Amino acid sequence: MKVLQRNGLVNEVNFDSKEGKEAFWHTSAHVLAQAVKRLYPDVKCAIGPAIANGFYYDFEFPFSFSDEQLDAVEKEMRKIIKESLSLQVYEVSKEEAIAYMEEHKEPYKLEMINELAEDENISFYKQGEYAEFCSGPHISNVSAIKAIKLLSVAGAYWRGNEKNKMLTRIYGISFPKASQLEEYLHMIEEAKQRDHRKLGKELGLFTIFDQGPGFPVFLPKGMVLKNLLIDYWREIHRKEGYMEISTPIMLDKSLWETSGHWDYYRENMYTTEIDEAEFAIKPMSCPGGMLVYNLQPRSYKELPMRMAELGLVHRNEKSGTLHGLMRVRALTQDDAHIFMMEEQVIEEIQKVAKLIDKVYAKFGFEYEVELSTRPEKSIGSDEEWEMATDALRNAMDAMNVSYKINEGDGAFYGPKLDFHLKDSIGRTWQCGTIQLDFQLPQRFNIEYIGPDGEAHRPIMIHRVVFGSIERFIGILIEHYAGKFPAWLAPVQAKILPVSDKYCAYAGKVAAALREAGIRVEVDERDEKLGYKIREAQLDKVPYMLILGEKEENKQTISVRSRDGEKQDLGEMPIEKFIGLMK
Repeated sequence: MKVLQRNGLVNEVNFDSKEGKEAFWHTSAHVLAQAVKRLYPDVKCAIGPAIANGFYYDFEFPFSFSDEQLDAVEKEMRKIIKESLSLQVYEVSKEEAIAYMEEHKEPYKLEMINELAEDENISFYKQGEYAEFCSGPHISNVSAIKAIKLLSVAGAYWRGNEKNKMLTRIYGISFPKASQLEEYLHMIEEAKQRDHRKLGKELGLFTIFDQGPGFPVFLPKGMVLKNLLIDYWREIHRKEGYMEISTPIMLDKSLWETSGHWDYYRENMYTTEIDEAEFAIKPMSCPGGMLVYNLQPRSYKELPMRMAELGLVHRNEKSGTLHGLMRVRALTQDDAHIFMMEEQVIEEIQKVAKLIDKVYAKFGFEYEVELSTRPEKSIGSDEEWEMATDALRNAMDAMNVSYKINEGDGAFYGPKLDFHLKDSIGRTWQCGTIQLDFQLPQRFNIEYIGPDGEAHRPIMIHRVVFGSIERFIGILIEHYAGKFPAWLAPVQAKILPVSDKYCAYAGKVAAALREAGIRVEVDERDEKLGYKIREAQLDKVPYMLILGEKEENKQTISVRSRDGEKQDLGEMPIEKFIGLMK
């Protein structure tokens, strides 16, 4: 696939590469704008970028845009693609660009051009009659787009500011092969069936009340799931030598000024006043961990010191970004902070990476790693950032772990490794992270006494494995489509007596299973057995235990599996089933 750059050069790239997808979907957005302008010449164009999956374009329509018009635009896009239009790139002065946009009555483009430097040359990409000021890159001919689909329409404020005009945003997807579009649409349909908000309601796991948008409420079965994850988290961290702490949910403003969050994260923080002093509800747990470290003098013999915390943090997310458990305002972050000497850095990074690998393997996840470098808004010297970035890179290289570079997306205090896990239908989710920090130890003036008897500054790792318990549960719901493995299922077995006569025996079986640590429910409703089985299958319970006259007489159970080729596992003693579950 040929990609046309701003400088006029044409590069050969693969669609599967980041640059290839960006150019392909960016060009598709231009095709969308060209189709809209052909059909509705009075429409005003705003912006149309490539995004993680596809593209969108924002328009100001002089009428209410409907699904019927969406079909017409998609049809026009296909016509444009069949015209096999080549893209041309050329540069004009700012004055010429302004004149062009004034002539074509494009106020949003005009606003963006007016913000550019006076002496800046502005690049335009043109296909057929449609020209758009843009920095590119783009594919060299629209005919490479073999399959395209407009997916949805939404409202979007110009530049994301609710004080600005509401525009119409059209989302789309495109591919170089028709089969890729079919696969993608199948994945979208599958994702709808796996939507954790839908399954969370059906399975009685969690809810979010209108009185608390962004604040999830875990129901009894959801709490079982959450506590199972927390128990597992505690078990593996004890084995890895972590000490668990708990720091306050609210701390004085001065702490957040020292940490840098007040300057770099203030818009996401909730605040309140106590005794005429300003306090912030913690969006992260690290400053509290710094206070714990500073409680007493530390020796090099204590390092590395690994402090873990299941911290309840709150973040002021915009209402439009909230999404079930995936984006919330209150979350339990499985945080940990590791304080160490410089010579311990590589080994500690690798230990965390191995821990993350172990946890993801437990749930059947594959993953990719991304190294994020210094962002524009950050603290610390270039030398410190280079040392930290090299340490992360060298740790991964020594483990032969491949990673991608994500320029400029590090935390404001240090570079990071992000772990993007892949679920059962191929979607990726950013969960685990390892952040190397030279800055907070300096800001909080933390030290340790070295073997030379002198004070030294430790280096610090921030890391999470799940990311947040809430989000990880949302991912697990969708990954398993609600069919959790037996060890993780809130209800592992449901006992189904064939009639009221066998409820007493059902109670006896339930007591024996609970004594063995198995999570069990009894369906005592006066319903037919077939109905009870279907209900248990809808509840996605791993095992159904059927009890009737034969089972009671022989003190056995008839076991039926939720799925698999052989759903009927046959009759067995209670002890055998307990052994299988163990």
